[in-house]
Amino acid sequence: MVFLLTWLRLPLLRCALAGMALLVAGPAHAAELVLATSLNAKSLPIYVAEAQGYFAAEGVAVRVQECLSGQRCLRRLLDGEVQLATVSEMPVMFNGFDRSDFAVIATFVTSARDVKLVARRSTGITAVADLTGKRVGTVRGTSAHYFLDSFLLFHDIDPRGIELVSLLPEQLVGALQRREVDAVAIWEPYGWLAQRALGADALVLPNPRIYTETFNLVVDRRTLAANEDVLVKLLRALDRAQRHIREQPRQAQQVMKARLGLQQDFIDATWTDFDFRLSLDQSLISTVEGQARWALREGQMPAGRKMPNFLHVIEPGPLRRAVPGAVTTLK
Repeated sequence: MVFLLTWLRLPLLRCALAGMALLVAGPAHAAELVLATSLNAKSLPIYVAEAQGYFAAEGVAVRVQECLSGQRCLRRLLDGEVQLATVSEMPVMFNGFDRSDFAVIATFVTSARDVKLVARRSTGITAVADLTGKRVGTVRGTSAHYFLDSFLLFHDIDPRGIELVSLLPEQLVGALQRREVDAVAIWEPYGWLAQRALGADALVLPNPRIYTETFNLVVDRRTLAANEDVLVKLLRALDRAQRHIREQPRQAQQVMKARLGLQQDFIDATWTDFDFRLSLDQSLISTVEGQARWALREGQMPAGRKMPNFLHVIEPGPLRRAVPGAVTTLK
C-alpha cells in the first residue's frame, strides 16, 4: 500500500515541478517542443530518448510534461498548453468527430495485452460469466472502456448487464481495495498495481486479444506547419530510442524503473506486452473507425452524428521523412 501511494504521488509532484518550470522559462523557443506524455510504460521511448541524449543528438530540444492519462495529455494539447501529446487512439477518435486542429504523426507502441480486467475472487467472480450484475470500474471513453465492452461482447455478455462505474485512473485500485467495485478494466501499470494490492484475492481474466491498442504521438497543426523539420528530428530520435529498447532491453528497463518508480517484477511481468516500433499503419484507421461505430451505437456520441473520414487526423509526412518504410496508410 505504501508503494501504491508513493507511485500515485509521483505524477502530482512532477506536474507541479513542470508547471513551475513553465513559469520560470516562459514561452517555448521556436526550436523547443513541449511534449505531454502519459506516466506509464508505453512512454518508455520518450524516457530513453531523454536518458540517452537522442533528442539533443538530433538537434531538437524537448521538454517533457507528465500526466496520468492520454485523455489529459491530449487536453493539454487542445488547450494550447503543449505542442505534442501521447495518447491512445480512443481520444483521437472522439476529438476527430469535431476537430481538425491536431494530427497523429506516429504510432510508437502497440499492445494487445496492455489493458487488463482484474477481479476480486471474494466477490464470487471465478470466470467471465460471473461479471454479470457486478460493479466494474473503468475510465469512461478510453481504450480500457472500449476493451471492456469488446471483452464482454466476445463472451456473449451484454455490456448493459454489468454496473459500469466511471472512475479516474488513479481511483481504480483504491476502489477495488475498498470493495466499491468488484472488478476493474484498466491499462498498466494500474492493472499490475491492482493485482499487487489484492494479492491472492486477485483474478486476472484471460485476455482473448480482441483489441490491439495503439499509443500515438499527436501534434497541433500550427506546430506541424511551422516546425515540420524539427518534428522529423524528434521522430528520428524516437526511432533511435526504439532500437535501443530492442537491442539493450536491460538498460531500457533501468530507465523505466528510474522514471516510473516501478519494480523489476512489474517489468518482468509486462515487458513482452509492448511492441516498441514507429509506424503509421492502415490498421490504425480501421481501429478508429471500429471505435467510432461503437461510440455511435452505444450513445457515446450525440444522436444523429455521422462518422467522419478519420484520414484527416493522420499526417504521415514527417514519419515518411524520418523513417522511410514506416508508413503504410492509404493517405
